[in-house]
Amino acid sequence: MPIIVNLDVMMAKRKISLNELSERVDLTLSNLSILKTGKAKAIRFSTLEAICKALDCQPGDILEYAHEEKSAANR
Repeated sequence: MPIIVNLDVMMAKRKISLNELSERVDLTLSNLSILKTGKAKAIRFSTLEAICKALDCQPGDILEYAHEEKSAANR
């Protein structure tokens, strides 16, 4: 997937647990875990805003775009 979720990196930098972040942003642990593992298909701007506020960061600190390498067959 070309979008990489670096939520775990920001949580480690801020020394905040998944439980604490879940309480701060009012998201269930399971939904936050899905986002953290990169399995989420979408994220609401309001959720992203709450996470950025709780972690004192920018959306680009959490989400990253990575180019996918084209296989030799697709060239």
